[in-house]
Amino acid sequence: MARKIAIVAVGGNALIRDPKKTGLQDQFESVRFTVPYIVDLIQAGYSVAITHGNGPQVGFLLRKNEISAKEVPPAPLDYIGSNTQGSIGYMFETSLYNEFRRRGMPNRAVALVTETVVDANDPAFKNPTKPIGSFMDEATAKMRQEQDGWSVVEDSGRGWRRVVPSPRPKRIIQESIIRELLEQGETVIAVGGGGVPVAEAEDGTISGLEAVIDKDLASSVLASSIGADLFIISTEVEKVALDFTKPTRRWLDKLTIAEAEQYLKEGQFGKGSMEPKVKAVIDYLKNGGKEAIITNSENIIRSLRGESGTRFVL
Repeated sequence: MARKIAIVAVGGNALIRDPKKTGLQDQFESVRFTVPYIVDLIQAGYSVAITHGNGPQVGFLLRKNEISAKEVPPAPLDYIGSNTQGSIGYMFETSLYNEFRRRGMPNRAVALVTETVVDANDPAFKNPTKPIGSFMDEATAKMRQEQDGWSVVEDSGRGWRRVVPSPRPKRIIQESIIRELLEQGETVIAVGGGGVPVAEAEDGTISGLEAVIDKDLASSVLASSIGADLFIISTEVEKVALDFTKPTRRWLDKLTIAEAEQYLKEGQFGKGSMEPKVKAVIDYLKNGGKEAIITNSENIIRSLRGESGTRFVL
């Protein structure tokens, strides 16, 4: 019997569970914490593609660019994105390999440097909105804006962050390879950071662009294009909430598309946090998706049983 296909999107901030511990080994430990819950899903009968964010990691590399600018040529943003796909992919590959061996499973995992087609004329290039890098206080953010020409915004009450262009994803270049691997029962790490943004010329050739693609929207494109049976967005909270930062906060067990769209209009979901996740789920379901859940990694299996998470339905 053919295995079901699941896309599990893991946030870049989920790789940094303690803001005081941001080193690569700390990130590896966070991946190692998350992986057993994903392997539980594999043992439940799913072929899994893991996608991941890279906002903090891109921010670190951009900072290294600034510090070393007089010594070595700076890396463009598309190259930085591909670098994070390699390093984070390595963490997942190693953690998955070890977890498979620990459980006596013969499974294999592979990380793919993934490219995502966007429109070079997307309005996002004139209106940067995607938060990247570490959180700052307002004074530091305004200083970087003045000295370095950054675009900065306040991010959902959590602090200030730099924003860069975030064009909408149109197509995943490696889509067919990912599908073939999943159909063979392999575990794939792909679409890291939303994929390296590329523009497609009339002759079909592609070239990289300096931008950051939202990983949840790109994950939704992948889930829809390969006909995934399940789309899970793993984030820092167990469920989606209304009035998240207020005393009137309410956790949600289930949301219809109509309800979700209404709450989006009301501004219930943070633009740099929950909003793109909810939009990604809506896109997936509207494009024929079967099942979508937002929860944290610890509750992936419980959410499938209806015991946790926020389930989205038509």
